[in-house]
Amino acid sequence: RRFLASKEQFHAYLRAGGEPGGQAGTEEEEDEAEEKKEEEEAGSCQGEPPAKRVRSEDLGQDGESREDAGAAEKEPTERKRARGQNKSRPCMKPNCYEQSRLCLSVMQGCAEKCYFGPRCRFLHDIGEYMAAKPADLGRSCVLFETFGKCIYGVTCRFAQAHLGDGYQNIVNGDLAKQWEGKSLVRNNLSKDLQHQLRKKKFSFKKADAYLRGLAKPHGNGGKGGKAMGLPTEEQEVSNCTTPQEGLGDGPKCAVLSEQGEDPKPDALQSPGPTGSKEASSIKTVGPVTDEDIIKLRSCEKRKLEIQGKLYLAPLTTCGNLPFRRICKRFGADVTCGEMAVCTNLLQGQSSEWALLKRHHTEDIFGVQLEGAFPDTMTKCAELLNQTIEVDFVDINVGCPIDLVYKKGGGCALMTRSNKFEQIVRGMNSVLDVPLTVKIRTGVQEKINVAHKIIPKIREWGASMVTLHGRSREQRYTRSADWDYIAECAKIASPMPLFGNGDILSYEDANRAMQSGVSGIMIARQVPVGALIKPWLFTEIKEQRHWDISSGERFGILRDFTNYGLEHWGSDTQGVEKTRKFLLEWLSFLCRYIPVGLLEHLPQKINERPPYYMGRDYLETLMASQNVDDWIKISELLLGPVPPSFTFLPKHKANSYR
Repeated sequence: RRFLASKEQFHAYLRAGGEPGGQAGTEEEEDEAEEKKEEEEAGSCQGEPPAKRVRSEDLGQDGESREDAGAAEKEPTERKRARGQNKSRPCMKPNCYEQSRLCLSVMQGCAEKCYFGPRCRFLHDIGEYMAAKPADLGRSCVLFETFGKCIYGVTCRFAQAHLGDGYQNIVNGDLAKQWEGKSLVRNNLSKDLQHQLRKKKFSFKKADAYLRGLAKPHGNGGKGGKAMGLPTEEQEVSNCTTPQEGLGDGPKCAVLSEQGEDPKPDALQSPGPTGSKEASSIKTVGPVTDEDIIKLRSCEKRKLEIQGKLYLAPLTTCGNLPFRRICKRFGADVTCGEMAVCTNLLQGQSSEWALLKRHHTEDIFGVQLEGAFPDTMTKCAELLNQTIEVDFVDINVGCPIDLVYKKGGGCALMTRSNKFEQIVRGMNSVLDVPLTVKIRTGVQEKINVAHKIIPKIREWGASMVTLHGRSREQRYTRSADWDYIAECAKIASPMPLFGNGDILSYEDANRAMQSGVSGIMIARQVPVGALIKPWLFTEIKEQRHWDISSGERFGILRDFTNYGLEHWGSDTQGVEKTRKFLLEWLSFLCRYIPVGLLEHLPQKINERPPYYMGRDYLETLMASQNVDDWIKISELLLGPVPPSFTFLPKHKANSYR
């Protein structure tokens, strides 16, 4: 109990810089400052967003009095605990990172070959650029020290480490040769592929063939044959990956619309004999291969053998490539990219394709797709099957957020079994790698439906299911139902089932494995998990509680920063992008309670600690939930923030309902 402190003592200690006798100011001044700050927070980010207020007013029945509505509006600002996303937070992406940018041709040493010529609006004079460039942030550049060359040259914010006379970029030849020709990050989006996607010139032969099968009547009133999408004779081999190649060039038939409406029987029956005659008259060119005749069966697909391994869940925003490298170093066996929206991938959006990037240290890596309709999901699966290197593809059927749910994706697919079946069968038919599915117990809190869906998923051809032991209504609160997960693991057999939820220590992991699951997935786990405690993988493998020091934790943040500069760049834009993701991660890391301060082990999920003083100043600073203290930590690693810098975390707390 000697570490317990009041809120005022905690913040006074941090303001004094960790000096015991430095609690300046009277208690009255501190109370006034805290009250003022709470009022500002309540009025800005913690209050109910204006859009929600309007919506609640519109839902009033029989013209309820505006006074009651106004009173209801005032209530949320009085609540101390914040919930949900900061939907009203300002846009923190700057319009430009630098007022005067250097032309890319100058950075690459070929200024005379500038594509825009005299029309170029960027600087070509290095001296003019260096005069306006902000001061360097440090004396050592991680890119130069690691690879022997910094590709950002004079624009690097650590340029003094590798600039010679006349602003020439110095290269360490011996070190650069070691990395020459090696691909550190795979699954990049090429300009040629992006052009094909934007112009809709990419060929989806397998997906088109499957979707045409959905549109054909199968004797049930023209409803597409129970979502099989395959002729009767091919249903026994439902995991075929190569449909008849000749069908790819035929006329397009009606497929499921993007809005999710089933095609009308008239439209389905319209091709008739004429359409079949046209399809049969298609001529193919070239030699006949085995793929034209022999279908790839499910038993011949690449196997996903990850039973008993530690699986890092796909984590939106924070599950980026640098963070996955941190978890991989601590013992994560399987990693998965952040949830990617299939429609954005099909449009060739660079920001969405960045979620698919894979570091060379990720030996077992998958990507997770989100979508609501079989046409976009099947086409996206075929696109990824041809263009990137992955070990498995996962379907997100567990996302609880309204933006996804109301469009029919995420958890909503658990209530749309026909569309769900079409998506799983379609993706499985075009993929050469295993297909997995991540689901929740159900949509409503007390109505579990996963045990009914899992046998169907196995029948549709999925290789594995991951079950999060909470419903959509629970979001990330309440305890995960591991008794129900154990029951579902028996139902799923022989298909592997991974359990997810409340893995806070190696003891919890041991109990989870005894429930009969094939493995465990470790996600955000509030208040402890991969985001709050990435060394949890080490604890599980070494079967111990790790009382990690503040210095070791700060070293992890330094490694994340270095990985971020490698991934996003060491110029101003890369530094600020690294800072942004570091701050998002710190909004979770501050919830960690050091093992040495706990009264009993292990920590429980619903235990919320009071304010406490750490064993040193850095440990106390890392426990602060004040945004200004997170920014202070980022400045220790990335230098001072730019003028007018603002940050609000994406999530106010661990959940909202």
